[in-house]
Amino acid sequence: MSSPRGSYAQKMRLPIYTPKGPLKVPPPTEIDWPKDDEEDHIVMDPSQEVDSLPQPYRMINKLVDLLLDRAWGVIEERNARREGEGRRIQPPVYPPLGKIQLNKPLNCMAISQDYLFIGGTKGFSIYNLDTAKQICVWEKLKVDVTSIWATDLGSEILIAPVDEMGIIRLFYFYKDGLFLIKAINEVDDASKQTTCVKMKISQGGNFAAFLLQGAGDVWLDVYKLPKESWLREMEHPQLTLNPKKKGKQPQLNTPDSISTDHLDMDTNVCFKGDIKLSLPVQIMKIKSPKPITGTTFKSPLEVFAKIEDCCGLGSGQHHFIKDSQWEQQMAIFKASYKKYLDREWEEEPLSVATFHFLLPSCVIAMPTEIKSPPGVACVLGIHWTRSHNFFLYSLNRSLKDKVDPESVWPCAAPITVSQLSCSSAYLVLACGDGVLTLWDLTEGFPLGVIALPEGCFCQSIHFLKYFLVHEGQNMYPEGPVKSQMKCVVLCTDASLHLVEARGTQGPTVTVLVERPVKHLDEAVCAVCPLPALPGMVLIFFKNGSMRLMDVAKVKTICAFAAPSPFHPGAPWRPVFVVPLHRPCFLLQGGHSHETEPTDDDARIQNSVFCFNFEDYPLLKNISRNRSIPQRALADNKAFPQALPLEKRCERLLQESFQKLEKIPGKEQDHWTRLRRYSLLLQRESLKK
Repeated sequence: MSSPRGSYAQKMRLPIYTPKGPLKVPPPTEIDWPKDDEEDHIVMDPSQEVDSLPQPYRMINKLVDLLLDRAWGVIEERNARREGEGRRIQPPVYPPLGKIQLNKPLNCMAISQDYLFIGGTKGFSIYNLDTAKQICVWEKLKVDVTSIWATDLGSEILIAPVDEMGIIRLFYFYKDGLFLIKAINEVDDASKQTTCVKMKISQGGNFAAFLLQGAGDVWLDVYKLPKESWLREMEHPQLTLNPKKKGKQPQLNTPDSISTDHLDMDTNVCFKGDIKLSLPVQIMKIKSPKPITGTTFKSPLEVFAKIEDCCGLGSGQHHFIKDSQWEQQMAIFKASYKKYLDREWEEEPLSVATFHFLLPSCVIAMPTEIKSPPGVACVLGIHWTRSHNFFLYSLNRSLKDKVDPESVWPCAAPITVSQLSCSSAYLVLACGDGVLTLWDLTEGFPLGVIALPEGCFCQSIHFLKYFLVHEGQNMYPEGPVKSQMKCVVLCTDASLHLVEARGTQGPTVTVLVERPVKHLDEAVCAVCPLPALPGMVLIFFKNGSMRLMDVAKVKTICAFAAPSPFHPGAPWRPVFVVPLHRPCFLLQGGHSHETEPTDDDARIQNSVFCFNFEDYPLLKNISRNRSIPQRALADNKAFPQALPLEKRCERLLQESFQKLEKIPGKEQDHWTRLRRYSLLLQRESLKK
């Protein structure tokens, strides 16, 4: 057995360069020398030769080498990315030029009229957007407010905050007072407490719906809001004073009772006495559809007799399938997929509803005796999780009436996302198979059905106000535009798409942002259209960056600098609001997650930053010149879709008469020419 010293000496005697083949005389010039392959020679350097390491050191050595190789790969990737960004033309970056400093952390924001509502610790506060000053605070809770809604009712505002316990309250903000109307789901017994999952208020504030959860069940409570009574009670407060609470303090805190912490406040808010407002009236309680089971009917005639006036037709509840047939199909299904069903499956979550308030339209069948005022919601559209059906319920009913849907829209796959436009004219239903159905509710027909690219599934839908590209600039037409819609679809793989539909023409899909493959920190986490900038959307990325994109040109216009960068590894959930009638957006500040938050980070996190578009040179002209007059559209033949129906028909007839005069064969009879004219008119109408 050789000793280690002898083996080492034997290694030292090995040659450094050992050719495998016989020695040959090389050619006189270096160019003619053959290229040596690694397979033909054995290169060994005695100074670098080491003994084989024993375990576990050999494994540790491999892990360290693997770690170093991966680190070097990351370094090379970052260097290549930095070089690519340096060669790329970077858009201008605009910082915020306005700030609202808060004395406490905020959780949510809402905006209505000229006021900003901020939910935070133990209540919410109200700020004036013009002066950026706090005007009042309501802090009567033991927990924080997690979400808040604000709806414009005309001269007044309806506020609906939800706290951490899931309790939702309705507040009435009118001129110089804030009044608590009702806590919708607050009970004395904590064991019977329900949680508000979702809520929505109809356009104009006539109805409100609250999705509640409790005791292992989920249901939807729909209320009618007496906003006319509220306004009358505010104008004549002496008729509605509560005599039992005359000596009690009002629900609103004065700014003097709050630690200001260097905050500027308006002190022109006067507080009235305690006024008791009319309570909302519950009109419906809707539960999720029951699972489909075997029939109890004895004949098909009983099934048709159960369906009165086609109510519930298409829901699948009324059928003539027996229990034995269900059991037989279930046995076949379990036998076919036994290897998949034997696994342990997590319990399915409760079915959650998504709902919308719809205005009267041609596509919604309503009884003739019911007439809703214009602009007031008359139907509640709702779909549940894992359900194929979109149910329509009439709002003209009372709590005693039987809750049955007036009609059902069945889909080929479960509906995952639905969105109603701000004007309530368009509805988009996104199914689990990636197919979108576009509805024109005003005209009463579907604009089309389109599928997203393969592997893309809808996560959220955002409607754009219809715009036209006039002389290279996006502009809104002044007149009404019918059967024309554009929306932005954010998919689950962080890709972004633009969906357009126009009249009878098929819808189209354009990719705005590709799915990130290498750089996952560039994934899109939120999208918001900007009404003040036609055709522009604000895109928030996971790494904390914000970009403004022109969807017509698929081009980044500029970027906005966040007050403090976010850690790329942490998902960013931006808290922001976009006013409908102001050229700006508001964003909550935040600190980096790489280090511990300092005092400066706390001040940034407790601030609301304002990005005003009129303060930036590149966006100033776009925000001011954003509408094109109707006269310019009438003279320009490139935008026939923006003209009224009468103008479009008149232009079509004029063009048809001009083409008719060019048709040869004047010697033919009158009927032949008339027939040619009608055929030509049909072709032109189909093209338009």
